[in-house]
Amino acid sequence: MNSVIERNKDGASAVEATVSAPFFLRGKLVEGSDQIHKSRDLGVSFATPTIDLNAAVHPRTEVPPLLNVPLSEVIDFLVETGERIRDPKNAIFQDCIDRMCRTHILPRDVVANQAMYASLYLDKRKLMAEVEQNFPDPAALDGWVPKSDFTGRKSFVRAFAPRLIHVLPGNSPGVAVKSIAQGALVKGINLFKMSSSDPFTTVAILRTMAEIDPEHPIVKSMSAVYWRGGDTTVEPILFRPQYFDRIVGWGGGDAINNLVKYVGPGLQLVSFDPKTSISMVGKEAFDSEEALDLAADLASNDVMTLNQEACVASRFQFVEGTQEQVDRFSERLHKRIAERAAASGDVRACDMELKEQIEMMMMMDDDYGVWGKPDGKGVVIRSDEPVDFHPINKTANVVRVDSLDDAVKYINVATQTVGFYPFDRMPDYRDRLASGGAQRIVHLGEAGPSTIGNPHDAMYALHRFVHWMVHEDGVAGA
Repeated sequence: MNSVIERNKDGASAVEATVSAPFFLRGKLVEGSDQIHKSRDLGVSFATPTIDLNAAVHPRTEVPPLLNVPLSEVIDFLVETGERIRDPKNAIFQDCIDRMCRTHILPRDVVANQAMYASLYLDKRKLMAEVEQNFPDPAALDGWVPKSDFTGRKSFVRAFAPRLIHVLPGNSPGVAVKSIAQGALVKGINLFKMSSSDPFTTVAILRTMAEIDPEHPIVKSMSAVYWRGGDTTVEPILFRPQYFDRIVGWGGGDAINNLVKYVGPGLQLVSFDPKTSISMVGKEAFDSEEALDLAADLASNDVMTLNQEACVASRFQFVEGTQEQVDRFSERLHKRIAERAAASGDVRACDMELKEQIEMMMMMDDDYGVWGKPDGKGVVIRSDEPVDFHPINKTANVVRVDSLDDAVKYINVATQTVGFYPFDRMPDYRDRLASGGAQRIVHLGEAGPSTIGNPHDAMYALHRFVHWMVHEDGVAGA
């Protein structure tokens, strides 16, 4: 594990205390234990080198290494990287999973499966579909595309390679795979700020790339480091328009608010804000026992997406029916969540604040119905309005409504995914959901998978990443 080792008084080695988290800077692995940090959720120590800020910045006087590499070659390299990640003989990735299991809150099997599943994004058809959905003419990524307007004026347009700082989240290793791929597709210079929950996956991917070809322009365009969010010895220096064009921010409200203060002329924020996803279940769920079982099972699948750590995981389920009907739904939903929780191997209990909130509701029988206990094995709370805390760790809040029309008032700009049942009523609600601020409506049970190339968080991200450059060339014949 290359961990920092504690020593007994006699000099003998004790247990491994601090896991090592190396950096990757423009093709070079950088190891060291100069800085000791704590992981966000578990408080586990990990060691990193000191950041070489000069190495983390690619001079603007030099064009990006990937600029004139054909997009087809970029995609071929990403595809080969995906194959290497999935190779069980890839010692780099096996070691990464070992280290990550020390700092991440999710069980080993979930972490490993997420990394392998995410690597399937590195598929030629998927990557090309992503590009084609983001760019009306993908040729703009490879060169200067000639244009002319109705007056005869000529120009050339290019989706020029950007300089990006990616502030990655810690809830899913899959974001690292996708972020690296997207940074390569736009041929950008990319600096990845890893999270304290996962200061390993990004480096493991880049090391795998370097094993394929250490001199490849993709490898030379990528760096991955860690610093504590808000570190005033790092961020005011790096977050400047003379070094980077965009900050690509993932994370909670505090993390995004921290990034906002660096935004200004020449440095834009592409923000994947903190989001909450919900379910909407119509009265048709009570047409039969089979329909009720199906709706509860589909809803549990959305609740348990990445063990309810992902933004797409449902936290509030608005159910149309009487209290007796909604209680039947809640009971079956709890059963399905508990089954999925047991199968996942994730047995961590709810934190103390959440535990106290749930236990208080258990004593208020007239206002709430509660199925399960706050023991991390799954709990469902039935209420007439959404609870005022963030359901997490296999916690579902079922909100009874007389009509799904009443649920629409709870939609806002932080509502990401809406899982809907029955499916044939979705067209009746999609405009109202969009007006409220929601960004995605899907079949109940399908919060996780998404159509390749679709917008994410209400935007085509790659289109926003690039630096759109125009070469005006006067009037034709002039």
